[in-house]
Amino acid sequence: MNIGNVRILPNAVPTPIYSITPFTLLDYPGKTACILWFAGCNMHCTYCYNPDIVLGKGRMSIEKALEFLRSRKGLLQGVVLSGGECTLHPTIFPLLEAAKAFGFEVKIDTNGSRPQVLEALIAQGLIDYVALDFKALEQRYHAITKSGLFPQFTASLSLLNRSNVPFEVRTTVHSDLITTADLQQMVHFLQQHDYRGSYYIQHYVNGVPVLGELGRSVKHARLSELSVDGIEVVERG
Repeated sequence: MNIGNVRILPNAVPTPIYSITPFTLLDYPGKTACILWFAGCNMHCTYCYNPDIVLGKGRMSIEKALEFLRSRKGLLQGVVLSGGECTLHPTIFPLLEAAKAFGFEVKIDTNGSRPQVLEALIAQGLIDYVALDFKALEQRYHAITKSGLFPQFTASLSLLNRSNVPFEVRTTVHSDLITTADLQQMVHFLQQHDYRGSYYIQHYVNGVPVLGELGRSVKHARLSELSVDGIEVVERG
C-alpha cells in the first residue's frame, strides 16, 4: 500500500498509533516537537505511566499521522516516537521516511529491546536522537519489566555507542524497586560499556495511575554523588 510516495508495509497493524501530542518543548532537547504514541509494548514495567497505551490498541493509522505531520511542516522542528514501544511496529520505517522528507528531525524513545530495528533505523538515516531506557541491571530486570530482554538492551547500548547518533540513557526510579546501591552499580555498568554522557534519573511520581501496584516512593538523596569519570548523573523532574 502507498500513501503518496510512501510505501506502507503489508501485514502491519492498521492503526498502530494510540494518540498524538501536538506540541512539546520538553521531549526533544532543544526542539519544538510533537509526539506520536505507539500502542503496545513487550515489557510491562510496574511503574509504567502509560498503562492505557501499553495494554490498549492503537486508534490512528499511519495515513492520519502523516496528514498531521504534513500540516505541521515548517511549524515544528521535530517528531518524537514514543509509547509503548515504537520499534515493535514495522510501519515506523515508511512513517519516518516521510517525516524526514517533510524536514523533521526524529527522536525515538525505546527500551532497547529491538537492536536489529535500531540498527536498521540508524543505517537508513531515519533517526537523529535516541532516548534509551535503562530499566535495571540483569538481576532485577525481569522483576521490573516482566521480560527477559536485558541482553537486547545491552546490544542496543553497544550499538548506539558505536554509532554517530546522539543519545541519552535514562532510568525511572521507584525507591521500592531500585536502591541507591543499584543506581551506583548501573552507573558503573554504563561506564564499563563505554557510555560517556549524561545519565538521567527520573523519579517516580506518586499518585499517578501506573501498570502495577506500588507504594509511595521516596527520592534518593545526593544522586549527583553517583557521577563517575565520563558519566554525569542528572536528576530530571
